[in-house]
Amino acid sequence: MRLASPGFTGRDAVGVAAVLVSLVALLPLGFVIFITIQTGWQTVYELVVRPRVGELLVNTVLLEAVTIPIAILLAVALAWLTERSDLPGARIWSWLAVAPLGVPAFVHSYAWISLVPGMRGLWSGVLVSIMAYLPFLYLPVAAQMRRLDPALEDVAASLGQSPLRVFFRVVLPQLRLAICGGSLLVGLHLLAEYGLYAMIEFDTFSTAIVDQFQSAYNGPAANMLAGVLVLACLVLLGLENRVRGQERYARVGSGAARPAARVRLGRGTLVWLALPLGLALLSLGVPLLTLSRWLYLGGAAAWSSGDIGTALVQTLGLALIGGAATTLAALPMAWLSVRAPGRLQKVLEACHYYVGSLPGVVVALALVTITVRVALPLYQTMTTLLLAYGLMFLPRAVVGLRASLAQAPVELERAAMALGRPPFKAIWQVTMRLSAPGVAAGMALVALGITTELTATLMLAPNGTVTLSTRFWSLTNDIDYVAAAPFALLMVLLSLPLTLLLHYQSRRSIGQ
Repeated sequence: MRLASPGFTGRDAVGVAAVLVSLVALLPLGFVIFITIQTGWQTVYELVVRPRVGELLVNTVLLEAVTIPIAILLAVALAWLTERSDLPGARIWSWLAVAPLGVPAFVHSYAWISLVPGMRGLWSGVLVSIMAYLPFLYLPVAAQMRRLDPALEDVAASLGQSPLRVFFRVVLPQLRLAICGGSLLVGLHLLAEYGLYAMIEFDTFSTAIVDQFQSAYNGPAANMLAGVLVLACLVLLGLENRVRGQERYARVGSGAARPAARVRLGRGTLVWLALPLGLALLSLGVPLLTLSRWLYLGGAAAWSSGDIGTALVQTLGLALIGGAATTLAALPMAWLSVRAPGRLQKVLEACHYYVGSLPGVVVALALVTITVRVALPLYQTMTTLLLAYGLMFLPRAVVGLRASLAQAPVELERAAMALGRPPFKAIWQVTMRLSAPGVAAGMALVALGITTELTATLMLAPNGTVTLSTRFWSLTNDIDYVAAAPFALLMVLLSLPLTLLLHYQSRRSIGQ
């Protein structure tokens, strides 16, 4: 028997909070649509259909079309060597394959430009992009390769298929989801990256938007370039969904618990070692050599700049505040996705996730326009900068929180409410305490993303704000590579824990 009307419940309050965050997350997309309508179709046509946009589009298509296939080939080969062969030191090579994520993309570019000053254009962009972003493909492919049921390969071999045919007909098709997911991540990063391509003077939509913004301060041309960039992101998402297909990759039953037999490389071991060794030298050795060289040339004087301490403190402050604020904003959505799944929850969750596929330059440009036109006192303030960080890294926080909340039994939460605890108090005292490790990991992922973020910080940071990334960028623009080296090294040291966490989680998920 119902004794009282439920009224406005705790779930309703969480739902309202999730809706509000979703509406804020829609600001960048709303900005693009609003500016397009306000500019007028004739002006939009003139700004979009012009040689400059065509040049940027050709550069973008070539960059994606050349980089992604090469990255797929290298990632699959490297994953097979570390997970399916008797390659000596496979565990070490596996970690070294992930470690380049600890080096920001624009630091990779800085290292190569320092070593080869004449690097310019498409092929230089392809090389540095592969060195910086290959781990995004290697991680899912290697993880999926560990989970494959070796019985399927044994059956194919028993039917007379050669090892090469078994790989292409049995193993490779089962890697499609991992390859598509990793390729999407790489493709989105190629669209969003600014510092890497600006340093090697390869024009992309991101570099053009920032240049246009700095010269015209949010002129219509920059807004329309942002619109084209959003369309490019949507096309990439649609293409990935089409290539991924609807095939099922699961089997009925538990499958084989035994690991797959490792292939003996025999006399070819030294030849195969050249791949992981070469990639490690190019992706880690070059940055390490460059940083060591500039730090050695600078000596103790390179560390004497007063900006180093200021940049480190401000970077850590923004990372901690941004990480905590973003995690708090993601909490309602993460709780709903675990405790109250449904159609509305899926719509709201999509609003949280889509913004993660937008380049940071689009998010920053949207906030610049909104603050200038609607809330001028917020223009170039810490509030706007932290809002940009929250929008850009919201998906990271949701993913981390959702996994953590799913492991906290809902029965304990309900028991606390049955004993008289208000809903929010029950969630805070029971669920959040049990989820604390996952919450901390989510905050760390967001904080480390903020540590190396460049584009939005350049466009939105208040005057006087100095972070490791912006100070590094300023010094490299002045060709002062010696003074820039300490800032690059500190960013690497702060980012390395993320690579360790990703590598550990990828192996822990399959019990290794």
